[in-house]
Amino acid sequence: MLCTSCISNKDIVYLQDKGTAKTDSLQIKELSKPYRVQVNDILSINVKAMDTELTAIFNPVENVGTNTNQGSAALYFNGFTIDLHGNIKFPILGEINVLGFTIKEIEDKVKKELLAQYFKETAEIFVTVKLAGLRYTVTGEVSGTGVYTLYQDRVNIIEALANAGDIAQTGDRTDVLVVRQYPDGQKIHHIDLTNVAAMQSPFYYIQPNDMILVKPLKRKALGAGQTAIQNITTIASILSVLVSTYFLTRNL
Repeated sequence: MLCTSCISNKDIVYLQDKGTAKTDSLQIKELSKPYRVQVNDILSINVKAMDTELTAIFNPVENVGTNTNQGSAALYFNGFTIDLHGNIKFPILGEINVLGFTIKEIEDKVKKELLAQYFKETAEIFVTVKLAGLRYTVTGEVSGTGVYTLYQDRVNIIEALANAGDIAQTGDRTDVLVVRQYPDGQKIHHIDLTNVAAMQSPFYYIQPNDMILVKPLKRKALGAGQTAIQNITTIASILSVLVSTYFLTRNL
């Protein structure tokens, strides 16, 4: 019982070398691809030029402050939301279709349209496009379930879980579920975070609107303890009750 019910190191240690990844001193080539925007993503688009008055209409969000909630709210109301048809409504230019484009491709497209319709080539405009935060959901056997937003271009799944307080000891790190959105619907993917080969998975880096689901270990469902001490204490308590019951019934 002690050997099978305790949670071992192999169940809780991340990125172990199990001989399944092609590694050179554990240097692994990451399989991260540029993210292509989807419906309901919010973009922050900033246009700069030598004459700041000409670009003021394109930049409704300037200083969103250091408060994360205030920044999220400002970007939600003033950013550019991709509608159900894959378009954003941009000042002067009108609707621009960006569905399925990368951030770099959107920058190039907006700059091209601005030069064609509003600015001259000599204006030397500079366009930057960013996702208005990487929003994801974590639930299950983690210390802090909830919806989180990180203002980074790339976030791997371990960083995302650490931001949520990390997986509890009773969580199954060998089969973490990632629910990802696609144009044709949602799909469920599996990733083993105890295996260093996870770094080669296309789901190692999360995407906006991902849901990360952590299942409990079977040991928790059985009510077993997490450590040997807990199991010994439980067994000792059960034996104590059985012995006490035996002697009580014997004396009757």
